[in-house]
Amino acid sequence: MTVELTAQDKSTIRTAAFGAVTLMSYAGIAGSAHKVATGGSLALAAATGAVGHVLAEKKRDFKLQAKSSAALADQVLPALTESVKLLQEQDPSEADNFRRTITVAIDAANRAHKGEPSPTMAEMTRKITEALDAA
Repeated sequence: MTVELTAQDKSTIRTAAFGAVTLMSYAGIAGSAHKVATGGSLALAAATGAVGHVLAEKKRDFKLQAKSSAALADQVLPALTESVKLLQEQDPSEADNFRRTITVAIDAANRAHKGEPSPTMAEMTRKITEALDAA
C-alpha cells in the first residue's frame, strides 16, 4: 500500500521522531545527553519504509520548542500520537513501522548509559510509549 503524506504530515512525523530523541537527551542529562542523542539519532537514520524516507529527507520544516523539557513534551507527545493516527489511516503496517522505529531509537538512547536506564530516562520512555499507544 502506498502512503501519501502531505508536507504537514511529514513535519509532524519528523517533530515526533526527533523530538522523542531530544526528550530522551533531556532525561539523560545526568549522564551524557550527547551520547543519548547520538544513539537515538543513529537509530532514526536506520529507519526504513515510508517513515525512513520521511526522516531521511532531513528537512528543517519543524522547530522543537526545547526551552524546557515540559515545553518540548507539550509539543512532541501529541505529535507522536498524531503520527501514529495519520499513518494508521493510510497503512496500518506503516504505523507499526513508526512505533518500532521510535521504540528502537528510545532503546538506543537508553543504552548510552551503562546498566539500567536512570529513573528519569525510564519515566520519559514510559511517557513516549504511552503517547505512541494513545492513537
